[in-house]
Amino acid sequence: MSSAGGAGGSPLTIPFGDGRLVRQLEERDAEELYEVVVANREFLSEWLPWPAMQTLEITREFIVRSRTQPPENQGFQAAIVHDGRIVGGIGFHRLDWQNRSTSIGYWLAESSQHQGLVTDAVVALIDHAFDIWKLNRIEIRAGVGNRRSRAIPERLGFTEEGVLREAELVGDRYIDHVVYAILARDWSRRNRR
Repeated sequence: MSSAGGAGGSPLTIPFGDGRLVRQLEERDAEELYEVVVANREFLSEWLPWPAMQTLEITREFIVRSRTQPPENQGFQAAIVHDGRIVGGIGFHRLDWQNRSTSIGYWLAESSQHQGLVTDAVVALIDHAFDIWKLNRIEIRAGVGNRRSRAIPERLGFTEEGVLREAELVGDRYIDHVVYAILARDWSRRNRR
């Protein structure tokens, strides 16, 4: 089993070009991360349950909890950073070492949409999971009606495996989730073309 975080306790950072990177969240990120959520609360709340009730204190608590993931070898939560600014979040929900699998979740500020940021950040995490951790399977779940979020696994060659009915309560409605997955061998074949 490989370490999930950076060497020597330093935050894991994965650059993906042109001033863009995925960087493990640190406690000093709380205010900036919270400001991005507040500025995008209505936009994010269409498909995610947590932005509607997010506070600075909840943001701080989330970051503190997420900092326990790497030492426990359970992945990491990261900021999507563009030109030195946090514009979104991405991370591994948890690592299932026995079955060598994980799932990835992500969100992005409305003003940073349509620049390929999430797609490239997801590629960086997939490469890390398959190349460094030697995992076998990665899932992405998205609301059935959330075309932007669904486009990412579809663009990256994930297989649509099915629909989980009323999988998540968002506001006052239950939404169905589409489950996508990709295997290490599929990713390797895709990237050899």
